[in-house]
Amino acid sequence: MLIIRLLTLVGLSLLLVLLILFIVVMSRTFTLKENLGLQFAQWENTTIISADISKQQREVLLANFKAAIRIPSVSFSQTHQNTSALREFDQLLRRVFPNVFSSSLVKHEVVGNYSHLFTVLGTDPELVPYMLLAHIDVVPANEVDGWEAPPFSAKELNGFIYGRGTIDNKQCVMGILQAVEYLLERGYVPRRGFYIGLGHDEEVYGYNGAVNIAKVLKSGGVKLQYILDEGLAVMDGIITGLNGPAALIGVSEKGQATVKLSASTRLGHSSMPPKENSIGILAAAITRLEESPMPRLFGYGPEQSTFEHLAHKFQFPLRFMMSNLWLFNPLLSRVMERRPDMNAFVRTTTAVTMFNSGVKVNVLPSHAEAFVNLRIHPAQTLQEVLDLIKSTISDNRVKLELVDGFDSLPISSYDEQSFGYQIIKKTLLDMFPQVTVAPSICIGNTDSRHYMDLTQDIYRFNPTWLRPGEPERIHGINERMSVQNYEEIVLFYFQLIQESDIRILPPSHTGQHEL
Repeated sequence: MLIIRLLTLVGLSLLLVLLILFIVVMSRTFTLKENLGLQFAQWENTTIISADISKQQREVLLANFKAAIRIPSVSFSQTHQNTSALREFDQLLRRVFPNVFSSSLVKHEVVGNYSHLFTVLGTDPELVPYMLLAHIDVVPANEVDGWEAPPFSAKELNGFIYGRGTIDNKQCVMGILQAVEYLLERGYVPRRGFYIGLGHDEEVYGYNGAVNIAKVLKSGGVKLQYILDEGLAVMDGIITGLNGPAALIGVSEKGQATVKLSASTRLGHSSMPPKENSIGILAAAITRLEESPMPRLFGYGPEQSTFEHLAHKFQFPLRFMMSNLWLFNPLLSRVMERRPDMNAFVRTTTAVTMFNSGVKVNVLPSHAEAFVNLRIHPAQTLQEVLDLIKSTISDNRVKLELVDGFDSLPISSYDEQSFGYQIIKKTLLDMFPQVTVAPSICIGNTDSRHYMDLTQDIYRFNPTWLRPGEPERIHGINERMSVQNYEEIVLFYFQLIQESDIRILPPSHTGQHEL
């Protein structure tokens, strides 16, 4: 009888725990909605100048954008850039944005020969300024790769402008300056000062552009409220199971490392091959790396917040899972790792990008080398990744050399009192009320990391709409931007600059759950 009573008590206790767990899970599923009260917050009144762009102005802003795309400002490498195109781009900016270059409110300086720094003075010196970033250079493009229109033609087809730089990143370069040009035309005088930094070598790490712009600001003792750079976008129909578009604001970037692996053996004739040569040794090491991916780390960085913020817009049963990641984290991470685009959120990724060896078909190569590119999850350090590579290969004949690398960037704040995040979010929701805004992490890199000494809050976003098939166009063939979307980008910066003039954010307006 005692045993029966004990088992009954255990069973009832287990049933009670399961009931409580069920109530908690269901409660979060139906109530978890990030920042329910944002729309009801009492924001400080500011004088908002209406954009009211005329048909003629639309034609002009579109012509300006096309002119920018036609200039082949390609960065081939750190030592090889199309400098004549960069000089031509300088002349274009001065020609199409006369108010920006002539206004007494704007100070302009060329940095690193081809980059641009604009200082826009504010009327209230007590307000900490912010900064808008973009880059002029683009990656190479070749028409023979299969472009529907020449990559530097800016040809308009079915409402889209085709060309290298339409998404990465001349839409922001021209969009920012076009917005400032319109504001100055309308007599706008900012309350909060701001800076605009246009780098010329972001595609080759920004060591001459962004690095020197940051040095100029740092030497002047500048501190920034926030920075907004390129990065993530509005994802429409890309996230499986999500109802409606999601605007993902990058609050961090994954780190990066390029590692060189090499193996050496004796040179010889192919008629008398040893059991293993340099190619075989290195190939085996590469195979071990590919078969042993880095550990799953989903939930240890900002990527978990991404799905929690979007949870209420997912269909069942995904909504059930996303609202309770504290319970379903391991299951979700296993599902995500099956897709390359989602796997990047789960772990440090490993990509073998180059493999070189051999000089002749009948000669045993004495040396083989491969390059591996890694994108480092915020929960890991560069050194931890290097140690894992070494232990996974576990072969002293394979030499490991770090070519370059850096840790993931600090996570910028994104709570309800984070000035930059909330200004970006409000501007987005005012323009696109149908979107759901969420913090996320950039799996690629920008040159905003060079500005870390100037602010704690760096955000990576522009309102480029990406639909299925569009992400592959970035650095790929048929990169394009819709006419409507470019106009929206201009209006976004036009509105953002004015929204940033508020002195403080409204009091906390947390919904039913604090995220």
